[in-house]
Amino acid sequence: MQQLVEEALDVCGMSLSDLGMIVPHQANLRILQAVAEKLCVPANKMYTNIDRFGNTSAGSIPIAYDEVRRKGLVKPGDVVLMLAFGAGLTWGSTVIRESRR
Repeated sequence: MQQLVEEALDVCGMSLSDLGMIVPHQANLRILQAVAEKLCVPANKMYTNIDRFGNTSAGSIPIAYDEVRRKGLVKPGDVVLMLAFGAGLTWGSTVIRESRR
């Protein structure tokens, strides 16, 4: 996951300081905490809800992103990085700029 974050930011010509929020796949809380620690990302920039919903599989990012938006944790213009990994050789990431008004 750390590599996914770094590669996505590199492709976009951005750094961690440009991010308003990271919304990862909610597979395992320990993994998410370890990634945040390795990246030196504050806990409030790495959104987690696995403690309340568990691993909701392919729905974890959309559910988490909806929560982030409803709670007002991202504002128009904020950059959000979403990333996922799965069993085997499955992974992906995307970087968006929040445009909601």
